[in-house]
Amino acid sequence: MEELRSRLAEIAAAEVYKIIISKPEKKTAEYRKIVVEKKESYFQAAAYTEKQVFHENIAPEALEEYLFSTVAGMYLQVNAWEDEAEHMLLISKKGKVTYQCKKTAGKASKGDNSHNRKKKYILEEGKVVAPLVDMGIFTAQGKVVRSMYDKFRQINRFLEMIEDAVEDYPYQRLNIIDFGCGKSYLTFILYYYFTEIKKREVQIVGLDLKADVIKKCNAAAEKYGYGNLRFEVGDINGYQADFPVDMVVTLHACDTATDYALYHAVCWNAKMIFSVPCCQHELNRQIQTEQFGLLTRYGIVKERFSALATDAVRGNLLEACGYKTQLLEFVDFAHTPKNILIRAVQKKVVPKAVKQKYLWEVEQVMEEFHAEPTLYRLLKEAGKI
Repeated sequence: MEELRSRLAEIAAAEVYKIIISKPEKKTAEYRKIVVEKKESYFQAAAYTEKQVFHENIAPEALEEYLFSTVAGMYLQVNAWEDEAEHMLLISKKGKVTYQCKKTAGKASKGDNSHNRKKKYILEEGKVVAPLVDMGIFTAQGKVVRSMYDKFRQINRFLEMIEDAVEDYPYQRLNIIDFGCGKSYLTFILYYYFTEIKKREVQIVGLDLKADVIKKCNAAAEKYGYGNLRFEVGDINGYQADFPVDMVVTLHACDTATDYALYHAVCWNAKMIFSVPCCQHELNRQIQTEQFGLLTRYGIVKERFSALATDAVRGNLLEACGYKTQLLEFVDFAHTPKNILIRAVQKKVVPKAVKQKYLWEVEQVMEEFHAEPTLYRLLKEAGKI
């Protein structure tokens, strides 16, 4: 253990900007890997389960202790990167420690401490992307406006989540519906991503209730030459698609509007669903419980618990309908509490026992808190669950 601590201390003392802790010693380990990244004044750890990711901020002076308490007896490999070197630490199941530090080529110079610039984004800075210029995120020369860097990272994070889902999906053309598209900056970027970066054919329909917004969006699509992107005035609940739907996107659809979007996606047999819920008020109005009264006694706790429970229920219901579902952090919580993205990718088959387990968990929550989520009711009435 002394050698392990010594090597981890060496890594913590180096100018590392990324650390990956992997290879759990036991199959029952809570997290399959942990990624620690350097931010401006702290480190952020992202711990990954099969379906979720949990974040924790770490002060620089606490990094050594964090690494030791996390790795010792739990993980068998640690990789860490600084500007011109990679540290590799291997631990055998008998506790033998093997350490190597090797020089790497092509890294930034030692004088460059801006590790954010090392990240290769899907949208490349320096390349003019017309919608980003009009949004004020890029300058006319394709440089990121300094005050818009968080928004630039958010857009790239969204595209990364899309790319992870479609990279193994055999497609040449995708039909996509964006419910509640609003001003549609992500809709335009989605079209740009598929047509200009991936060189794939897509048809995207954006829906919103505001006619003036739809008019402006259609004018912008024409201006950019986005021939297979159109916008229509339409209600999430009543829209009828006249083509096979491969992907449904719904960003910040308020309260039960998200449920109707997910319901239609399931009914259309959509292969992929990307949803960022917003204003999950339904459960907050419904829940009552004596056994867990402390969760409903304090307004802010009740509100946040209701929002998290709502999205957990949605995740389970999508699993029961045949989707591999993940709840992912879309935006850093420091910027907005509405930061969960539901990513659901269709699986081939759901064993009956697995489906029953997911539904049983939902129904236990419903019984305990005297609640009936809209998505559960819609799927039940349609015979989907």
